Amino acid sequence: MVDTGELAELIERNTREDGTHATAIPRVFLHRASKVSMQLHTVYEPALCIMAQGQKHALAGEQVHIYGQGNYLIVSVDIPIVAQITEASPEHPFLCLRIDLDPAAIGALMLESDIERASREQPVAALAVSDLDAGVLDASVRLLRLLDSPRDVPILAPLAEREILYRLLRGEQTSRMSQIAFGESKLQQVNRAIAWIKRNFREAFSVEALAEEARMSGSALHQHFKAVTGMSPLQYQKQLRLQEARRLMLTEATDAAMAGHSVGYDSPSQFSREYRRLFGAPPLRDIEKLRASIGELSTA
Repeated sequence: MVDTGELAELIERNTREDGTHATAIPRVFLHRASKVSMQLHTVYEPALCIMAQGQKHALAGEQVHIYGQGNYLIVSVDIPIVAQITEASPEHPFLCLRIDLDPAAIGALMLESDIERASREQPVAALAVSDLDAGVLDASVRLLRLLDSPRDVPILAPLAEREILYRLLRGEQTSRMSQIAFGESKLQQVNRAIAWIKRNFREAFSVEALAEEARMSGSALHQHFKAVTGMSPLQYQKQLRLQEARRLMLTEATDAAMAGHSVGYDSPSQFSREYRRLFGAPPLRDIEKLRASIGELSTA
């Protein structure tokens, strides 16, 4: 295992408190947490997450991904997940570097090099964990050192990011990285379907109409969508609906009936039933628990 000590030190130095911190470097974010978290339902977007300290679990569909110090996670499409920080303390906080992935930058790098494209016929799962190698770690450390010299960021940060992408393309994540880059890949066809569902998740849809949007057959869409996300298009839509309803109740004090209706549920009983199945408690009890947890964090 590589030594992530300097990377952890750089992240800790630039994150004085818990949370997600944007940096002066475009697409680069730092994450810090000083305690184990509750399970969080959220949507991961295409990104590279490099773990410097601590551990996290991410459930996508039925697959649990565990990544900790010395690992990195690649996310290739927007995907609903259940995430939980499982190792963190004030003395040894959870520390993570996230770089949002730019498909154009990956594609340009591949075109300039001799890296072969992955097969367009077999998309791979949206999430995967690998061991961090010395080359990616070294480039990541140099990238974060630039936070101490802001005037160098515009010139040197793109070079460090380019090196990180190149080394990822040369590593075991070649297929996932290359499919992110090219619009004609099966992954990008699935991504078109995902983007359509995100724009229209409140509305009912047919798989046939979604398949037309993705430019593939209904059977192919179902097969490849499940391979990438671990769930069917309708299950994906349901998770987006319920996550948005939860947000409305938590942050905008919307009642359960109104929240369910606003995200596309005509039946309050169906909404309550599916909400409980996903979040483990009926809407009112779940929101009370969340508010209590937030209160504990704010007074900690």
